[in-house]
Amino acid sequence: MTRKERFKHIIEYFKVNMPVAETELEHTSPYELIVATILSAQCTDKRVNIVTPPFFKKYPTVNHLANASVEDIFQMIRSISYPNNKAKNLSGMAKMLISDFGGKVPSDIDQLQKLPGVGRKTANVVASVAYNKPALAVDTHVFRVAKRLGLSHNAKTPLATELQLIEFIPQELIPIAHHWLILHGRYVCVARKPKCEECGVSEFCKEYGKRKVASDK
Repeated sequence: MTRKERFKHIIEYFKVNMPVAETELEHTSPYELIVATILSAQCTDKRVNIVTPPFFKKYPTVNHLANASVEDIFQMIRSISYPNNKAKNLSGMAKMLISDFGGKVPSDIDQLQKLPGVGRKTANVVASVAYNKPALAVDTHVFRVAKRLGLSHNAKTPLATELQLIEFIPQELIPIAHHWLILHGRYVCVARKPKCEECGVSEFCKEYGKRKVASDK
C-alpha cells in the first residue's frame, strides 16, 4: 500500500466515523483559546479545563490579564505544570497583544509565534481552531499516531511530521485532521498499550501490519 493510498483510506474512515472532531480545551474566544493552549503544554486538557473557569472569571479579557501581576497569575495556575514559566509567558503574551496587536489574537502563524510562550504547535492550534486556517499542530499524540499508521516516514521532528502530513491531507480537511489524530492517539492508539483490537484503521496501519506478520511467523 502506498502512502497516498493509506492516507486516502484513513481519511475516509475518519470522515465517516468521526465527522465532528474538536479540541477538548474549553474556550469561548481566541483569547481564551491561546491562554488554554499555553497552559496545556505538558499538561492534560482535563487539568487545564479545571483551572481556566476561575482564571477567566478573574481575567475575562486580554486587558485584565495584561494588568495582572505575574505573582497573581501564578497563584491562579499553580496546579498546572511549570506554573512559573507559564505565568511569565501569559503576562508577556497579554502585554504584547495590547502593545503590538491592538488587543486581538492574530491569525497568522508567524505573528502568533512572536508572542511569549507561543511556539509553532501552539500557533498552529490557535490558527486552526480559532480561525479555521489549514494548520496542523503536531503534539506527542499526532507524532506517535502518524508514525505508527505510516502517514509520516522517518520524520524525526514535529515540523518534519507536520510537513509530511499536510502534503497528503486535502487543505480543507487539515483543521479537522489535527483533531482526528489527537483524539485517536488519546483514546485508541495510546502510547504504552495501543488498543489495536478496537482500532477502525488497523487494516491500514503500517505498525499493526508489521506486528501481524511477526506474530504469524
